[in-house]
Order: sequence, then structure tokens, then C-alpha cells
Amino acid sequence: MYTPTMQKNQRIILYILTLIAGASWIILSGGKTGEAVDMSAPQAGFTAPDFALSTASGEKYTLSELRGQAVLVNLWATWCPPCRAEMPAIEKVYLEYKDQGFIVLAINMTYQDDPFNIVPFTEQYGLTFPILLEETGDVARAYQLNSLPSSYFINRNGVIDDVVIGGPMSEALLRARVERLLK
Repeated sequence: MYTPTMQKNQRIILYILTLIAGASWIILSGGKTGEAVDMSAPQAGFTAPDFALSTASGEKYTLSELRGQAVLVNLWATWCPPCRAEMPAIEKVYLEYKDQGFIVLAINMTYQDDPFNIVPFTEQYGLTFPILLEETGDVARAYQLNSLPSSYFINRNGVIDDVVIGGPMSEALLRARVERLLK
């Protein structure tokens, strides 16, 4: 004879088994403690991924060595129309704030670009900030590059303050972001 008490006990056992199965799944499918977790693209409030790149003349820049300065990391290519459009504004803002501890690291996606176009491009636009060559795609992967240009405003502590994907950035936007970094 099947009683209501037996039916209630059977439901409780089923619930307990379900909880055990769920807990087991969570434990078995989770990563190991201390294991690196792949997070989303670099974003405001997080430390900027470090990199070391060189200019065409061999001058090396390492992002982490620039702590104490406000940094704009701009990922770009010579064939990118919005990149071309924002370069004069970046140069103007750089010249205006460089003596206050602001630096621009313009990282050319050389692995996607024609390296012979870089020097004529920088001369055409009269760019005086460092132009770094990204020949392997490592920085693009670290910053999870999906669109050019991509710009990261990094504060004096190495933390991303703002991210601008796409462009072109206006001079007013650049000025406002840089002034916030320098405060």
C-alpha cells in the first residue's frame, strides 16, 4: 500500500539527490583554486594588460614601466579611416598635456598592416608620440582587439579609466578623458 507519507519521503529523497547531483556538477566542472580565469576584454577599473613593444628605430616601451604617468594606448592601422581621422586630434592633445605627465602609445597593428606605410603615415600627420609596432598579435589578443581604432585611457596607477572602441575620437572627448586622468 502506497501512503502519503511514503510519497512525501520519496519526494524528499528526489530533492536531496537533485541537490547532490547539482553540487557534484559544480565541483567537478569548476576550475582549480588559483587557476587563471579568462575574463572579458580589458575594461575600466582593471589593470591594463602589460606589454613591451618597440618603435621602428628600436626604442622599447613597456607599459608597466610608465606607472606614474597618464597613458593613452591607441591600437590602430594605416588602412583604417577612423584611425586616420583621429590622429590629428590625438597629436594636438598629446602636445598640450605631455609636460603634465601624459603619454600616447600608438600601437600599429603591424601584423595586419603594411610596415612600409607606417613612417610615411607618421610623417604625413606630423606625429611626435611613440609609434609602437605590434608584429605578433600578442597585444591584440591581450586587449581582445575586435575593432580599430581601440583606445584605452590608463591612469597613473596602471588601471584602465576608460575604453573607447571605434572612432574617430574628437578632440573634446580626448581632452576630457586626459584631464580626468591627470587629476
